[in-house]
Amino acid sequence: MTLEEALLAVWRQALEENANIIELGGRRFPVQRTSRRRLRQVDFELDGQPLRGIEQNPETKSRWAELARAGQKVMQFTSGGRYLANVADSKLTLYSGSRAGIEKKTPRKTGKS
Repeated sequence: MTLEEALLAVWRQALEENANIIELGGRRFPVQRTSRRRLRQVDFELDGQPLRGIEQNPETKSRWAELARAGQKVMQFTSGGRYLANVADSKLTLYSGSRAGIEKKTPRKTGKS
């Protein structure tokens, strides 16, 4: 499964289908609610990398929040504290370098034995 397919699948299941459990690559991940704003949030893995999808807070001043206030279903995706992408009404926007942000890291050779 590609990154794009995974993000769209998580968005669709969490926001469109209002699922309590996300199924991705044969694994299941619970959809939780944030404590303050009750926004939907799901922590999941893709190729061993932890990712998080969180429903956009419509009360912020971002352009994504403006879309959410207008009734669109918007989810932001992060990995390691960095924003990777978002999905707004089934349209995926990848931020620059997002694919590199979740690729498996291979250890560097240091020249020491």
